[in-house]
Amino acid sequence: MNPQLQALLQQAIRGFQGGNIDGADLILKKILQNDINNADAVFELGIAYAQESKFSEAIVIFRCLDSLNTNNADIPYNLGFFYAMEEKFECALESFDKANKLNPNDLDILLNYASTLHELKRFDEAVVSYDKILNLNIDNEEFWYNKGNTLYELKRFDEAIAHYDKALSLEPDYAEAWSNKGNTLNELKRFDEAIAHYDKALSLQPDYHEASWNKSLSLLLQGDFENGLPLYESRWYATKASEIAGKRLFDKPAWLGKESLQHKTILLYGEQGLGDFIQFCRYVKLVAGLGANVILEVPKPLASLMENLEGVSRTVIKGEDLPLFDYQCPLMSLPLALNIRISSIPMNVPYIATNPSKVAEWSSRLGEKRKKRIGLVWSSVSNFKDDSKRSLTIAEFAKALPQEGFEYICLQKELKDCDKNFFEVNKNIRFFGDELCDFSDTAALIENIDLVISTCTSVPHLSGALGKETWVLLPHVPDWRWLLDRADSPWYPSVKLYRQTSIGDWDSILDRVKSDLSGNP
Repeated sequence: MNPQLQALLQQAIRGFQGGNIDGADLILKKILQNDINNADAVFELGIAYAQESKFSEAIVIFRCLDSLNTNNADIPYNLGFFYAMEEKFECALESFDKANKLNPNDLDILLNYASTLHELKRFDEAVVSYDKILNLNIDNEEFWYNKGNTLYELKRFDEAIAHYDKALSLEPDYAEAWSNKGNTLNELKRFDEAIAHYDKALSLQPDYHEASWNKSLSLLLQGDFENGLPLYESRWYATKASEIAGKRLFDKPAWLGKESLQHKTILLYGEQGLGDFIQFCRYVKLVAGLGANVILEVPKPLASLMENLEGVSRTVIKGEDLPLFDYQCPLMSLPLALNIRISSIPMNVPYIATNPSKVAEWSSRLGEKRKKRIGLVWSSVSNFKDDSKRSLTIAEFAKALPQEGFEYICLQKELKDCDKNFFEVNKNIRFFGDELCDFSDTAALIENIDLVISTCTSVPHLSGALGKETWVLLPHVPDWRWLLDRADSPWYPSVKLYRQTSIGDWDSILDRVKSDLSGNP
């Protein structure tokens, strides 16, 4: 390609990066229309950009190639791959679909098409695509493994296990298949088998942090803090876990209980959700009791709530400049650092204080109390991967609520789109929305309520930390902090747990809640 055309190409790429997509297309078309022989050179340049992980630049080039050449499956296939690397999965799917129509039996195209459907959570369609792949080639362990992963997402756990077993029969040293089969066994409460599978994965790949993290969750769920907490530190390196736990880089060492904190300053900070912060901030005063000066970095929605937390020398809102400190530790590593076991979990509640003026303000806003007040939370609005395990629609949740005898108050600040119509039609649940400015408002509202009923979100942690009677509705295999087979919680003495008796069975829980409410007006 001559220098003039090369300069035009760079101009097109700059235009695309600046948002002028149409202008970039016009320039590239001019290059190719000037001399169609430039197509091969443009193709190779796009590949070169991709090899340098410059996928947005590669997309510019291949979009133009794709618009001018409708018969070469390699172009939309590569374009789909570049889109996928940029996590633009809808665009990727469209490109893979085009490539598939041009070359229907190409396994690489089919595999990427199916994987993209999986990323888009279109799991039923992904299974159909994997079936087509397996009809063409049943001897590739990756195909069986990937379909197993999709069946897992569909909660078709027995089928997922069969597919992992087939993958392992083809490749016995497939560490990922051992670990993901372990996850599936864990969902079936076959914990000993799950841990054995994690151990097998780790024997094949000792630095396989995903397997270590999965094993930690299974151990912690069973209450084995001694072996589970050290492994839980692998969350910083496991791919899926690191999407939840944001690793921070500091120029000061992490403290995990070995060094003396006498006359030292330590930064404690949150790494995951707001509920996690509320649950684990109980350990701050234990750290202060070791002689430390504690700086607590607080997410802005919790800032007012944490103003008077015992043991804190100074709070800093996340995003503000940090003062000097000697050590740092995320809150969720404190149980390890403090050598906590179930029997030694601090249960002194309330450990969070509410603002009396806000409590009075919410009392006035609610008006005279004529019935027992129940606060409700049925779903999360976060992007948490397993949100479907802990969220219901309000229409489903309302099945647990007797029509008479109670005043119902929504404790959620936001509503999902699927719930908004319910509130337009039904007016028996009071909703305050943006009047809940932050968690100090939610806490003050809870203080004016008799009982909180919630799925596994941040609110029951707040309610439990305030010592308010709280009923928590849990899936068949819950988050590890709720443990197994018990109706109480070692974290919160005021909490009662309602557990699914089988996978996905919310109806039996809702029936029990309604029965208990009906007998307790």
